Amino acid sequence: MSVLSVIIPSFNEEENIRRTAETVARILTENGVDYELIFVDDGSSDATYARVTDAARQDSRVVGLSFSRNFGKEACIFAGLERARGDCCAVMDCDLQHPPETLVEMYRLWEQGYQVIEGVKKQRGSESLLYKLSARTFYRLISRATRFDMERSSDFKLLDRQAVDVLLSLQERQTFFRALSYWVGFRTAQVEYDVAERKYGQSKWSLRKLVRYALDNVTSFTAAPLHLITLLGVLLLVFSAVLLVYSLVQYFTGQTVAGLTTLITLLLIIGGTIMISLGIIGFYLAKIYDEIKGRPRYIVARTTDQTGDK
Repeated sequence: MSVLSVIIPSFNEEENIRRTAETVARILTENGVDYELIFVDDGSSDATYARVTDAARQDSRVVGLSFSRNFGKEACIFAGLERARGDCCAVMDCDLQHPPETLVEMYRLWEQGYQVIEGVKKQRGSESLLYKLSARTFYRLISRATRFDMERSSDFKLLDRQAVDVLLSLQERQTFFRALSYWVGFRTAQVEYDVAERKYGQSKWSLRKLVRYALDNVTSFTAAPLHLITLLGVLLLVFSAVLLVYSLVQYFTGQTVAGLTTLITLLLIIGGTIMISLGIIGFYLAKIYDEIKGRPRYIVARTTDQTGDK
């Protein structure tokens, strides 16, 4: 019988572990799906890993990994994929905002031969207007940069073992799972779902983290910002030529102050554009530096087996 590995990144989710483990296990069992649940504790400061250990003692199909510190959600996903033994692997959030019932629908599509099943959001749930606008802007930008339609995408996915093996073969340290699942190709299907309300705890995604997430993932997956520098250079050259001619006309017609003001404005625009361009290039150089060092994506400090901690 085929096994579904469900990877569940967890960061300070002590209140959700037991409920999530029991809910997902019950739904998969009722639908005749053999499974393993892999909770990846991302260096939590609360009792998340202790709750995972308790769940592993109660259900032999629950596995827990705990990082030595916080490495981020991308690291959790790839740690879970490397540990997974299933014929197919799903990734879902620990707070059950990704409905477990949708896992069954994804699994049935996998049985029909689909190798990448994407969970796409019907709606984003109860989020602040600023957060929704920021998220929508980010996904529009990343969709244009990657040339994949990711405006309703999420990390809620199910992948066939062949697709998982391709992802694990990638050597890059900086990964963007949400886009890489599109990049691998294969036979793909989509399943719509409604984002459920979080019962316990709060979202770990602040506006600052979302901006950082956007910068990291755009630069790790596409060179579009570097191409943007070239476009900015061309536009700035044209704009500078126009302003230069305008300032010269003002100068020779006796409008010295106006001409100097225009020239100073031009210099400020050029200087600002150069600094922004250097910042973008510097960001890419930092990414290259991180890749060259070759440090591991994560460090696992503890794992669980059927009897608990080891």
